[in-house]
Amino acid sequence: MLRNAGRRPATGSARGVRDDGDGEDPRVTGLRTSVTRLRRELAAYRVEFTDRGIAEDELAALADMADGGAPEIPRLRRSLLLVASAIGSVSALAPGLAEVRGAVEMFGTPPRGT
Repeated sequence: MLRNAGRRPATGSARGVRDDGDGEDPRVTGLRTSVTRLRRELAAYRVEFTDRGIAEDELAALADMADGGAPEIPRLRRSLLLVASAIGSVSALAPGLAEVRGAVEMFGTPPRGT
């Protein structure tokens, strides 16, 4: 009955989203998984490019938000935009970036005025 004690729900458009049985929002789980995968792919990508540090920093911020369990939608979208602009031209990372984008989009859009 108190299985979810201590857990915070993700903010944003949570209508119709059910947890995965352990109390965590499946959108947060999806975000964590996709960010982890893209971070690994970026680490394995040996070619240096100008904005690599920005991509790494923002992926770390996304991972922190997922670990916190209640990401702020405007911050998620800002980090996604920075990651996309930093690695958007690296075709080898495009599938991982698309997965992160899909995970962020699962949170919906922020309420107007934020």
